[in-house]
Amino acid sequence: MIRYPMLQERTTIGVTAPSSGVRPEMHSMLKQAISRMEQNGFTVSTGDTTWTQHKAKSAPARLRADELNRMLQEERIGFVLPPWGGELLVEVLEHLDYDRIGEKWIMGYSDISVLLLAITLKTGLATAHGTNLLDLRGSRVDELTAKWHQALTTPAGGCFDQESSELHQIRWKERPEGEEQEELEESVFNLTEPTVWRSVSGGDVGLKGRLLGGCVDVIRHLIGTPYGDVEAFREAHIPGEPVLWYLENCELNTADLRRSLVQMKLAGWFENCSGLMFGRSPANTPVDGYTAEDVYRDMADELGVPVIYDIDCGHQPPQLTLINGALAEVHFSEENGTGTVRQTYR
Repeated sequence: MIRYPMLQERTTIGVTAPSSGVRPEMHSMLKQAISRMEQNGFTVSTGDTTWTQHKAKSAPARLRADELNRMLQEERIGFVLPPWGGELLVEVLEHLDYDRIGEKWIMGYSDISVLLLAITLKTGLATAHGTNLLDLRGSRVDELTAKWHQALTTPAGGCFDQESSELHQIRWKERPEGEEQEELEESVFNLTEPTVWRSVSGGDVGLKGRLLGGCVDVIRHLIGTPYGDVEAFREAHIPGEPVLWYLENCELNTADLRRSLVQMKLAGWFENCSGLMFGRSPANTPVDGYTAEDVYRDMADELGVPVIYDIDCGHQPPQLTLINGALAEVHFSEENGTGTVRQTYR
């Protein structure tokens, strides 16, 4: 059984940095994001780690873990939202008190997906792979990103729908180094490129299963640890049900992506898998002519499941809000290069 939190209006958002914090020269962006959440009716409680960054982390692992534990356990905090991802969240996993996590949403992506997947696998608590706090600082939010709120306020037993975006971003807006921007930004993303989902099979695709996933670069390091026991999660929380994996690549070349996926397969992560969905990627550099599309075809052939790719997930926003543990039905249209995702909280 999966447990689904419920975001309450006007709750307190706990902002903590279990991976990377925000450097001083970017504090204005963080203040904008906090202000935007307060304008939307939330109270924001910001931890000390959020404002600091040194040697690839916001603070030493125990300090990050202590602050995160406090926010996960504190009753007045109804939602934990890190500023963004980073590099070394994996260091905090062994210091978390999983048995005392409250019924509240945790949302993010990139390195934060390590935390999300570990919590869902260990506890059966649904977690939200979606936008981060800094991306919500604008006064105008695209339709797909804005779905995060509906995703987190859908009650247990309910469902919500999302459609693929019309445009996506391939590069961030230029921001002069060291520039402080005091005015709230109108739009954060630089949505310039038409969005086209694709499939390995070349035809329409329908997929159904329990969602699990995240950033391949980092979640692969859960394999063989107490925080990556997919088999135990299946047996305890979704017995007999297939898993629909969503995966995205931040920095890996295609050979490293392939090695990582094979490792996941050999570790049993893809047993009883109904399909794979890969997000758009700024990486996927070919190795000796071996492309990302070759990787996807190899996985489809080996697993005997449908594979769709270039979906709205990951480091080229906007992105779907995908709930670890939710039952998803995905429909892809080859003719239009579009997709729909319905998630049911049962």
